[in-house]
Amino acid sequence: MRRGYADTPFGQIHYVEEGRGEPVLLLHQTPRSWDEYRDVLPLLGEHRRAIAMDTLGFGASARPQQAWSIELFADGVVALCDAIGLPRVSLVGHHTGGVVALDVAARLPERVTALVLSGVPYVDAERRRRVASRPPIDQVDARADGGHLLELWRGRESYYPADRPDLKARLVRDALTVLDRVEEGHEAVNAYRMEERVGQVLAPTLILCGALDTFSRPDMTHLKNRIPGARSALLPETGVPSVDHRPEQFARAVAEFLTECERPTAGAERKGAA
Repeated sequence: MRRGYADTPFGQIHYVEEGRGEPVLLLHQTPRSWDEYRDVLPLLGEHRRAIAMDTLGFGASARPQQAWSIELFADGVVALCDAIGLPRVSLVGHHTGGVVALDVAARLPERVTALVLSGVPYVDAERRRRVASRPPIDQVDARADGGHLLELWRGRESYYPADRPDLKARLVRDALTVLDRVEEGHEAVNAYRMEERVGQVLAPTLILCGALDTFSRPDMTHLKNRIPGARSALLPETGVPSVDHRPEQFARAVAEFLTECERPTAGAERKGAA
């Protein structure tokens, strides 16, 4: 895997890539980093150019001072694509990263060749009302005795398999790099007006979700009904951390979909179906 930094109007954006061929850009959930795709990159990189970026504000990318939003994160995605020469790209996003990918695909349909939305909530007025009074997901106050580390660990306990503490350790490590603003990614998702954007997505779309992901699985139908021609699939025996929990399964689903989209006859088939 090769690491790089791209100069953009927002500052430097960090990314990691592997492989050659058609590009696919991978976007992580909050409060993760490119590391969420650490085990997926080599698998996708066998047949294409797989790139995982640190979203603006997270990991080793620049941290904008203004309030964070899905639109700002999407601007960072476009800026990276411009900086490293990707006029057209497939996008894969997990949870927050999926909301960001959707915004890019809706805003710039001519630049997104395929879209994979993994564990993405459907954010509309009803959901915004429902989560308005919800307690923070990852927000903790740093304490001298380090107790905030255990609080952060326990706050994610219900989402992660009990036999994989290594996965939670990777999340906690990423969260600590952005601890003072750790909740802003979640807040950006909940403020996003997805219902105004989702109908503008034109790229062939796959909606993925871990079968045990009770947070996002109920929204799969909403997304599928709003994106013309979208397909959906469940990933068995995994939940919220499906990317790093079952990387082989995740990469296989993504690769098969992208390969099908790249077939010369795929566009004609989609037109016929329409």
